[in-house]
Amino acid sequence: MIAGVRLNKKGKVSYFDDNFLELKIGLDVIVETEKGMEYGTVVCFLNNKLVDKNFNYNKIIRIAQEKDYFKFLDNIKDANDSINKCKELIKKYNLKMRLLDAVYTFDRSQLLFRFLADERVDFRKLARELGSYYKTRIELRQVGIRDKARVIGGIGPCGRPMCCSSFLNSFETVTISMAKNQMLALNPSKINGACGRLLCCLNYENDTYTFYKTEIPDIGDTVQINKSQGKVVALNILKRNYTVLTDEGLVEVNVNNEG
Repeated sequence: MIAGVRLNKKGKVSYFDDNFLELKIGLDVIVETEKGMEYGTVVCFLNNKLVDKNFNYNKIIRIAQEKDYFKFLDNIKDANDSINKCKELIKKYNLKMRLLDAVYTFDRSQLLFRFLADERVDFRKLARELGSYYKTRIELRQVGIRDKARVIGGIGPCGRPMCCSSFLNSFETVTISMAKNQMLALNPSKINGACGRLLCCLNYENDTYTFYKTEIPDIGDTVQINKSQGKVVALNILKRNYTVLTDEGLVEVNVNNEG
């Protein structure tokens, strides 16, 4: 069976061979990744139809024990402590970068620093000094503003935890045309998320709106209603209704009742 494991509590969900272990959702496990051993939590299981038979899934090494959990907490503390050292070196080398967070792999084979920057940064000297100081492999990764929102977390306008920090594994492209397609008011305070970019959830219903819009005319189109013509002045896409202004007044049309 293939299990979905969320790494480091807030990381993305990755998929692993269960290694014949008796797993259940919510159980903490130790897994093997390309970067080393990681601590994570089982959040789902893949349906057999979704399993890629040609993909070589890494295995879950074991169910986490109490000592593993305390080591995981120590790693978090030490990684957080390393942020001050990194900031000190950033200032020393006068680098234009804003440190976001630091994360150890479970086996401490790598220490990852994520940062924001307006342009490309030459951090080679910084990486060398950090590697010498912490005696482990250092990775410095430049990320975007959406990644910052994922790390910080928060509550979205829907009243639920933000998608990026709760279940999204990757950021899909979101465009202003999606907001227009769903006939939303193009008010930045309404269609932008905490990161200042367009809401990820604009993606969720866009295909549905696109499909149903093929059944109804656009606003401004001239249509035939009974024996008179009129202009389409309003749409209710999900109800599959449109409103037509005729000489006799407003007429509401439902595509299910046409003909």
